Amino acid sequence: MKIGLALSGGGIRGIAHAGALKALEENNINIDIIGGTSSGSLVASLYALGYSPYYIYILFKKYAKEITKLNASTITTGIGNFLINKKVSINGLKTGESIEKTYNKLALKMGVSKLSQMRMPIVIPAVDISNSKEYIFTSKLPSGESEEKYITDISLGKAVRASSSFPFVFSPCEYKNHMFLDGGAIDNTPALEVKKLGADKVISIDFDSDQVTKDSNIMDIVMKIIDIMGRKVSEESLKISDYIITIPSDGTGLLETTKIDYCYKSGYDTVNKNIEKIKEIL
Repeated sequence: MKIGLALSGGGIRGIAHAGALKALEENNINIDIIGGTSSGSLVASLYALGYSPYYIYILFKKYAKEITKLNASTITTGIGNFLINKKVSINGLKTGESIEKTYNKLALKMGVSKLSQMRMPIVIPAVDISNSKEYIFTSKLPSGESEEKYITDISLGKAVRASSSFPFVFSPCEYKNHMFLDGGAIDNTPALEVKKLGADKVISIDFDSDQVTKDSNIMDIVMKIIDIMGRKVSEESLKISDYIITIPSDGTGLLETTKIDYCYKSGYDTVNKNIEKIKEIL
Protein backbone atom coordinates (compact mmCIF):
# COMPACT_ATOMS: atom_id res chain seq x y z
CA MET A 1 0.00 0.00 0.00
CA LYS A 2 1.29 3.43 -0.96
CA ILE A 3 0.78 6.24 1.54
CA GLY A 4 0.53 9.83 0.31
CA LEU A 5 0.89 13.04 2.30
CA ALA A 6 -0.50 16.47 1.33
CA LEU A 7 0.90 19.51 3.13
CA SER A 8 -0.88 22.86 3.13
CA GLY A 9 0.63 26.33 3.04
CA GLY A 10 0.70 28.57 6.09
CA GLY A 11 3.73 30.85 6.07
CA ILE A 12 6.22 30.18 8.84
CA ARG A 13 3.74 27.72 10.35
CA GLY A 14 4.72 25.40 7.48
CA ILE A 15 7.68 24.17 9.54
CA ALA A 16 5.07 22.31 11.61
CA HIS A 17 5.01 19.82 8.73
CA ALA A 18 8.58 18.81 9.56
CA GLY A 19 7.51 18.09 13.14
CA ALA A 20 4.56 16.10 11.80
CA LEU A 21 6.85 14.05 9.54
CA LYS A 22 9.15 13.29 12.47
CA ALA A 23 6.22 11.97 14.48
CA LEU A 24 5.02 9.84 11.55
CA GLU A 25 8.50 8.35 11.10
CA GLU A 26 8.81 7.55 14.79
CA ASN A 27 5.57 5.59 14.48
CA ASN A 28 6.82 3.66 11.45
CA ILE A 29 4.47 5.36 8.99
CA ASN A 30 6.45 5.69 5.78
CA ILE A 31 5.44 8.20 3.12
CA ASP A 32 5.66 7.06 -0.50
CA ILE A 33 4.18 10.09 -2.32
CA ILE A 34 4.14 13.71 -1.15
CA GLY A 35 2.71 17.04 -2.19
CA GLY A 36 2.83 20.53 -0.79
CA THR A 37 1.59 24.03 -1.53
CA SER A 38 3.47 27.24 -0.68
CA SER A 39 5.33 26.67 2.61
CA GLY A 40 4.08 23.09 2.45
CA SER A 41 6.15 22.71 -0.72
CA LEU A 42 9.23 23.95 1.14
CA VAL A 43 9.02 20.98 3.50
CA ALA A 44 7.64 18.43 1.02
CA SER A 45 10.42 19.01 -1.50
CA LEU A 46 13.22 18.63 1.06
CA TYR A 47 11.66 15.47 2.42
CA ALA A 48 11.28 14.06 -1.10
CA LEU A 49 14.98 14.79 -1.68
CA GLY A 50 15.85 12.61 1.31
CA TYR A 51 16.49 15.17 4.04
CA SER A 52 15.31 14.09 7.50
CA PRO A 53 12.49 16.00 9.27
CA TYR A 54 14.87 17.24 11.97
CA TYR A 55 17.41 18.42 9.40
CA ILE A 56 14.63 20.26 7.54
CA TYR A 57 13.85 22.02 10.82
CA ILE A 58 17.52 22.99 11.18
CA LEU A 59 17.60 24.29 7.61
CA PHE A 60 14.52 26.45 8.27
CA LYS A 61 16.19 27.98 11.30
CA LYS A 62 19.29 28.68 9.23
CA TYR A 63 17.67 30.23 6.15
CA ALA A 64 14.26 31.56 7.24
CA LYS A 65 15.35 35.04 8.30
CA GLU A 66 17.32 35.58 5.10
CA ILE A 67 14.45 34.38 2.89
CA THR A 68 11.68 36.28 4.68
CA LYS A 69 13.51 39.51 5.44
CA LEU A 70 11.37 42.31 4.01
CA ASN A 71 10.63 45.89 4.94
CA ALA A 72 7.12 45.95 6.44
CA SER A 73 6.42 49.37 4.93
CA THR A 74 6.95 47.92 1.45
CA ILE A 75 4.25 45.32 2.08
CA THR A 76 1.86 47.88 3.53
CA THR A 77 2.42 50.28 0.64
CA GLY A 78 1.91 47.54 -1.92
CA ILE A 79 -1.34 46.38 -0.34
CA GLY A 80 -2.55 49.96 0.02
CA ASN A 81 -1.91 50.68 -3.65
CA PHE A 82 -3.83 47.57 -4.62
CA LEU A 83 -6.84 48.36 -2.45
CA ILE A 84 -7.02 52.00 -3.57
CA ASN A 85 -5.83 51.88 -7.17
CA LYS A 86 -6.28 48.17 -7.99
CA LYS A 87 -2.64 48.26 -9.07
CA VAL A 88 0.49 47.19 -7.29
CA SER A 89 4.13 47.73 -8.15
CA ILE A 90 6.35 44.71 -7.68
CA ASN A 91 9.43 46.91 -7.36
CA GLY A 92 10.93 46.50 -3.91
CA LEU A 93 9.17 43.23 -3.12
CA LYS A 94 11.22 40.11 -2.52
CA THR A 95 11.99 38.38 -5.81
CA GLY A 96 12.15 34.92 -4.28
CA GLU A 97 15.54 34.32 -5.87
CA SER A 98 17.01 33.40 -2.48
CA ILE A 99 14.47 30.55 -2.18
CA GLU A 100 15.25 29.32 -5.67
CA LYS A 101 19.03 29.40 -5.22
CA THR A 102 18.92 27.78 -1.78
CA TYR A 103 16.69 24.93 -2.92
CA ASN A 104 18.61 24.30 -6.12
CA LYS A 105 21.76 24.07 -4.05
CA LEU A 106 20.15 21.60 -1.62
CA ALA A 107 18.79 19.58 -4.56
CA LEU A 108 22.18 19.37 -6.28
CA LYS A 109 23.66 17.96 -3.08
CA MET A 110 21.28 15.04 -3.60
CA GLY A 111 22.11 14.75 -7.30
CA VAL A 112 18.90 16.41 -8.51
CA SER A 113 18.84 19.23 -11.05
CA LYS A 114 15.31 18.75 -12.45
CA LEU A 115 12.05 17.89 -10.73
CA SER A 116 11.73 14.81 -12.96
CA GLN A 117 14.81 13.34 -11.22
CA MET A 118 13.18 13.27 -7.76
CA ARG A 119 13.24 9.81 -6.19
CA MET A 120 9.99 10.27 -4.30
CA PRO A 121 6.96 11.29 -6.41
CA ILE A 122 5.98 14.87 -5.61
CA VAL A 123 3.40 17.47 -6.65
CA ILE A 124 3.64 21.25 -6.12
CA PRO A 125 0.73 23.53 -7.20
CA ALA A 126 1.06 27.14 -8.35
CA VAL A 127 -1.25 29.68 -10.02
CA ASP A 128 -0.45 31.44 -13.30
CA ILE A 129 -1.89 34.95 -12.91
CA SER A 130 -1.50 35.65 -16.62
CA ASN A 131 -4.20 33.12 -17.55
CA SER A 132 -5.82 32.40 -14.15
CA LYS A 133 -5.02 28.68 -14.29
CA GLU A 134 -3.54 26.20 -11.87
CA TYR A 135 -0.42 24.29 -12.86
CA ILE A 136 1.18 21.36 -11.10
CA PHE A 137 4.95 20.92 -10.90
CA THR A 138 5.56 17.21 -10.55
CA SER A 139 8.21 14.53 -10.81
CA LYS A 140 6.04 12.52 -13.18
CA LEU A 141 2.90 12.93 -15.26
CA PRO A 142 -0.12 11.26 -13.60
CA SER A 143 -1.65 8.42 -15.61
CA GLY A 144 -4.29 9.59 -18.07
CA GLU A 145 -3.74 13.32 -17.43
CA SER A 146 -3.08 16.01 -20.02
CA GLU A 147 0.46 17.38 -20.20
CA GLU A 148 -0.91 20.92 -20.44
CA LYS A 149 -1.49 21.27 -16.69
CA TYR A 150 1.64 19.45 -15.52
CA ILE A 151 5.25 20.64 -15.65
CA THR A 152 8.17 18.28 -15.04
CA ASP A 153 11.02 19.99 -16.89
CA ILE A 154 11.80 22.57 -14.21
CA SER A 155 14.33 22.95 -11.41
CA LEU A 156 13.16 22.20 -7.88
CA GLY A 157 14.13 25.69 -6.77
CA LYS A 158 12.00 27.35 -9.44
CA ALA A 159 9.00 25.14 -8.65
CA VAL A 160 9.16 25.85 -4.92
CA ARG A 161 9.72 29.55 -5.54
CA ALA A 162 6.66 29.70 -7.79
CA SER A 163 4.37 27.94 -5.32
CA SER A 164 5.66 30.10 -2.44
CA SER A 165 5.33 33.51 -4.12
CA PHE A 166 2.84 34.91 -1.60
CA PRO A 167 1.02 38.01 -2.98
CA PHE A 168 2.30 41.42 -1.82
CA VAL A 169 5.37 39.78 -0.25
CA PHE A 170 7.08 38.12 -3.22
CA SER A 171 7.07 39.19 -6.84
CA PRO A 172 5.43 36.78 -9.31
CA CYS A 173 7.80 34.04 -10.41
CA GLU A 174 8.47 34.13 -14.15
CA TYR A 175 8.97 30.84 -15.97
CA LYS A 176 8.85 30.67 -19.77
CA ASN A 177 5.55 32.38 -20.64
CA HIS A 178 4.09 32.00 -17.13
CA MET A 179 3.75 34.38 -14.17
CA PHE A 180 3.30 32.23 -11.08
CA LEU A 181 1.99 33.12 -7.63
CA ASP A 182 1.26 31.16 -4.45
CA GLY A 183 -0.64 27.95 -5.16
CA GLY A 184 -2.72 28.43 -2.01
CA ALA A 185 -5.07 30.75 -3.87
CA ILE A 186 -6.53 27.73 -5.69
CA ASP A 187 -5.39 24.52 -3.96
CA ASN A 188 -3.80 24.91 -0.54
CA THR A 189 -3.79 21.18 0.27
CA PRO A 190 -3.08 19.09 -2.85
CA ALA A 191 -4.62 15.79 -1.70
CA LEU A 192 -6.25 15.09 -5.06
CA GLU A 193 -2.98 15.52 -6.96
CA VAL A 194 -1.20 13.22 -4.49
CA LYS A 195 -3.92 10.63 -5.08
CA LYS A 196 -3.45 10.93 -8.85
CA LEU A 197 0.20 9.91 -8.48
CA GLY A 198 -0.89 6.53 -7.13
CA ALA A 199 -1.42 6.92 -3.40
CA ASP A 200 -3.78 4.29 -1.94
CA LYS A 201 -4.28 6.28 1.26
CA VAL A 202 -3.81 10.05 1.62
CA ILE A 203 -3.14 11.93 4.85
CA SER A 204 -3.60 15.70 4.66
CA ILE A 205 -2.20 18.24 7.09
CA ASP A 206 -3.68 21.72 7.21
CA PHE A 207 -3.99 24.62 9.65
CA ASP A 208 -6.89 26.15 11.52
CA SER A 209 -7.71 29.55 10.07
CA ASP A 210 -6.78 32.46 12.33
CA GLN A 211 -9.54 34.85 13.30
CA VAL A 212 -9.35 38.47 12.18
CA THR A 213 -10.05 40.96 14.98
CA LYS A 214 -9.67 44.69 15.56
CA ASP A 215 -6.10 43.99 16.70
CA SER A 216 -5.13 42.14 13.50
CA ASN A 217 -2.39 43.68 11.37
CA ILE A 218 -2.36 44.06 7.60
CA MET A 219 -0.57 40.76 7.01
CA ASP A 220 -3.11 38.90 9.17
CA ILE A 221 -5.83 40.29 6.92
CA VAL A 222 -3.98 39.34 3.73
CA MET A 223 -3.47 35.78 5.01
CA LYS A 224 -7.19 35.58 5.81
CA ILE A 225 -8.10 36.76 2.30
CA ILE A 226 -5.85 34.13 0.70
CA ASP A 227 -7.27 31.49 3.03
CA ILE A 228 -10.84 32.37 2.02
CA MET A 229 -9.91 32.31 -1.68
CA GLY A 230 -8.41 28.84 -1.55
CA ARG A 231 -10.58 27.19 1.10
CA LYS A 232 -13.51 26.09 -1.10
CA VAL A 233 -11.27 24.40 -3.64
CA SER A 234 -9.21 22.89 -0.83
CA GLU A 235 -12.38 21.50 0.74
CA GLU A 236 -13.08 19.64 -2.49
CA SER A 237 -9.54 18.30 -2.55
CA LEU A 238 -9.65 17.36 1.13
CA LYS A 239 -12.65 15.10 0.50
CA ILE A 240 -10.17 12.80 -1.23
CA SER A 241 -8.18 12.48 2.01
CA ASP A 242 -8.47 9.38 4.16
CA TYR A 243 -7.46 11.35 7.24
CA ILE A 244 -7.05 15.07 7.90
CA ILE A 245 -4.77 16.41 10.62
CA THR A 246 -5.57 20.02 11.50
CA ILE A 247 -2.89 21.90 13.41
CA PRO A 248 -4.56 24.33 15.85
CA SER A 249 -4.49 28.07 15.22
CA ASP A 250 -1.79 29.80 17.21
CA GLY A 251 -1.77 33.32 15.81
CA THR A 252 1.68 32.94 14.23
CA GLY A 253 2.27 35.65 11.63
CA LEU A 254 3.14 34.90 8.02
CA LEU A 255 6.83 35.77 8.44
CA GLU A 256 7.15 35.41 12.24
CA THR A 257 10.45 33.53 12.33
CA THR A 258 10.66 33.70 16.14
CA LYS A 259 7.90 31.04 16.26
CA ILE A 260 9.77 28.35 14.29
CA ASP A 261 10.52 26.23 17.38
CA TYR A 262 6.93 26.48 18.59
CA CYS A 263 5.47 25.53 15.21
CA TYR A 264 7.79 22.55 14.77
CA LYS A 265 6.75 21.18 18.17
CA SER A 266 3.09 21.88 17.43
CA GLY A 267 3.22 19.71 14.30
CA TYR A 268 4.97 16.93 16.20
CA ASP A 269 2.52 17.01 19.11
CA THR A 270 -0.59 17.20 16.92
CA VAL A 271 0.35 14.08 14.95
CA ASN A 272 1.12 12.16 18.14
CA LYS A 273 -2.30 13.08 19.52
CA ASN A 274 -3.89 11.63 16.37
CA ILE A 275 -1.55 8.69 15.85
CA GLU A 276 -3.87 5.88 16.93
CA LYS A 277 -6.64 7.11 14.62
CA ILE A 278 -4.13 7.44 11.78
CA LYS A 279 -2.96 3.85 12.30
CA GLU A 280 -6.56 2.63 12.25
CA ILE A 281 -7.19 4.34 8.92
CA LEU A 282 -4.00 2.92 7.41
